[in-house]
Amino acid sequence: MSEPSVSFPGARRPDRSRRVAAHGVGIAVYEWGAPDARPLLLAHGGFDFAGTFDVFAPLLADAGWRVVSWDHRGHGDSDQTALYSWQADLRDTLAVMDSVGREPMPIVAHSKGGGVCMQLTEARPHRVSRFANLDGMPSRWPHPDVAEHERTKLRDSELGGWLDWRRRAGELARKPGTLDELAARRGRMNPRLSREWLRYLVTIGARHDADGWRWKIDPSMRFGGFGPWRPDWSLERMRGFPVPLLGILGLIEEEMGWGTTPDFIRPYLPRDARLVAFEDSGHFVHIEHPRRVAELVLEFLA
Repeated sequence: MSEPSVSFPGARRPDRSRRVAAHGVGIAVYEWGAPDARPLLLAHGGFDFAGTFDVFAPLLADAGWRVVSWDHRGHGDSDQTALYSWQADLRDTLAVMDSVGREPMPIVAHSKGGGVCMQLTEARPHRVSRFANLDGMPSRWPHPDVAEHERTKLRDSELGGWLDWRRRAGELARKPGTLDELAARRGRMNPRLSREWLRYLVTIGARHDADGWRWKIDPSMRFGGFGPWRPDWSLERMRGFPVPLLGILGLIEEEMGWGTTPDFIRPYLPRDARLVAFEDSGHFVHIEHPRRVAELVLEFLA
């Protein structure tokens, strides 16, 4: 079946692509910019893929950086695995860094990628020079306000639900649809993004099978936590964050957002950290306002 050509103003596919072996898992890696330029790591969020940076990454590359991004395991063109965990994403990130070089490099990361890379920076501060977090600043995890015996029952039901899901995982498949149908599904989670952008994303992040388009996301993954990890674990350590930190927040609440606000996060920040809030943006600040975010990041990296 012929695939339609869908473009988007300012979007540019990577200049190079390659694969990295991360402990037996193949990770799809992409690069924008000159191969001998200073490297910069760019991490996407959960249920995303590196192609979501197709407008943002070229702005950094055109400013003289070698921008390196990758599809997380189970996302995009990286390998799917039997199980997924926060620690596995940490190992994959380090494998990508090792494939670029051993010198400290800056990291720019969105959402879940921000949380993963913050933890990596805490564990390997000698590998990171600066860190820009795009609406992935931790928030207080909402614990249920119920009696202890009720929490025990809740854990039992959650574990049972997860085991039931895993029992069916081997037979799951992403639902096919037309290009516009997949764009509409994505639009329910990204309501502030334009139809033109969502249609473009389908041609990058989905495959065209005989019965229609399917997102290239492992169907065994589901919303509801990255496990085992909670944002407040990172929150309590943030005062000692070991490298210069820039935090950018989108203040319009969205389903995929973390709900972090400036008033909440400021007491936890390191003394020299900078925080910028976009009143007119949702969770995907780098997609809604790529040039404004790129200017802030480039100023920070300079």
